[in-house]
Amino acid sequence: AMTSFFAATTGILQNDLKRVIAYSTCSQSGYMIFACGISNYSVSVFHLMNHAFFKALPFLSAGSVIHAMSDEQDMRKMGGLASLLPFTYAMMLIGSLSLIGFPFCTGFYSKDVILELAYTKYTISGNFAFWLGSVSVFFTSYYSFRLLFLTFLAPTNSFKRDILRCHDAPILMAIPLISL
Repeated sequence: AMTSFFAATTGILQNDLKRVIAYSTCSQSGYMIFACGISNYSVSVFHLMNHAFFKALPFLSAGSVIHAMSDEQDMRKMGGLASLLPFTYAMMLIGSLSLIGFPFCTGFYSKDVILELAYTKYTISGNFAFWLGSVSVFFTSYYSFRLLFLTFLAPTNSFKRDILRCHDAPILMAIPLISL
């Protein structure tokens, strides 16, 4: 749980689009170690498999945003892209909801089981891990929605030439996004 907490707090401080997603990967691997720490190895593998699917979507969506913004990766220099990249925004939203463990998304099923199993350990270390994991979920939600807000929903904060050249994902980039 400590790995998840540390990576989540580091992810909050990042402004680079890919770094936020990379630190969220570190945080999710912390959940896998967390599951191993409470002796639930099958749940750890379950989260690993879920993570492989729901994390590919934000990474590919970030690539689409970076491609559309002429290789700009700083989220502070973006904003207002929801109207220009509606498909990419929808895919990033779905990936972020799975990442935070929103009910009925794939990340919910594995992350909820990990937290539930820690809660039922009835030990001091189990309770500590449960609360630390729960705080990590809050931080994950914060940096996921921060990523969505700064990139897609905030007022435009980029050069006009980048906005004029901005385009949604071409069909060859959209096919993998749809499949995930």
